[in-house]
Amino acid sequence: MNARPPLPPFTLETARQKVQAAEDAWNTRDPHKVSLAYTEDSVWRNRDAFVTGRAEIVDLLTRKWQRELEYALRKSLWTFEGNRIAVRFQYECHDAEGQWWRSYGNELWEFDSQGLMSRREASINDVRIAESDRRIFGPRPESERGAGIPLR
Repeated sequence: MNARPPLPPFTLETARQKVQAAEDAWNTRDPHKVSLAYTEDSVWRNRDAFVTGRAEIVDLLTRKWQRELEYALRKSLWTFEGNRIAVRFQYECHDAEGQWWRSYGNELWEFDSQGLMSRREASINDVRIAESDRRIFGPRPESERGAGIPLR
């Protein structure tokens, strides 16, 4: 098993690093790359879907990014303690018909001693937006790292 620093217990600095690393990975839209941050037997609740293990994670993410076109994500640290981190996030994407969406969510993460995520619970709500209301355009530029995300 390969370690995935930073490792728990998290400090404010290392929790922020973990959140940014997750944002960066998800913005690649590469299900296989993303899955490597999770334990082999990681358990997820993603909306109404329950998955276990990397193969099911890859399947879920593959289907997700086939539907959610031009997906771009921002994550923000909410709180942390020990081997757990809570984040809030927003992402934007459009569907095959061209309708743009902004999705708002919260995630609860739990890590093993090697820094791999063993549990992820995500609650997500979707809001239709006009393309002119978009504010997330691709991966976060270096100059915006650490910046919060607005509520609306």
